[in-house]
Amino acid sequence: MFRELLRKNKQLSTEECVELLKCETRGVLSVIGDNGYPYGMPMNHWYNEEDGKVYFHCGNIGHRLESLRKNNKVSFCVYNQGVRPDGEWAYRVKSVIIFGTIEIIDDMDMIADITTKLSHKFTQDEEYIKKEIAQSGQRTLLLRLNPEHMCGKLVTEA
Repeated sequence: MFRELLRKNKQLSTEECVELLKCETRGVLSVIGDNGYPYGMPMNHWYNEEDGKVYFHCGNIGHRLESLRKNNKVSFCVYNQGVRPDGEWAYRVKSVIIFGTIEIIDDMDMIADITTKLSHKFTQDEEYIKKEIAQSGQRTLLLRLNPEHMCGKLVTEA
């Protein structure tokens, strides 16, 4: 059902894909938006190694949520800053694309737990995290990306 990567010598292993998902703080989540147009937006994410799913937090209204309620199929792309080998001008960039479906979660305990884990990618300030969840938690939902296909690639920008 999903296309295979044509240039197999550029393909990342599953372990490399997971490492990228764990280390990078954001990616672009794309949904099927109004009138069938793609709608992509930068999103912070947290990859759960235990269940192999990607989690996002979001507000409880808006274009993204309306689109997901109509069609829960998405793609999510994460890429790193890249590395430029000494003496070269082109960067080598790793990217991962996941195709899957989104579940909308409104369970407050789960929202607090996952949002805390996601926040730890940015800060270890527990007081700040607790305050933010207390202030915004009731207006927050979780999105759980259930991967159906994941593929990573190393490209040289040239």
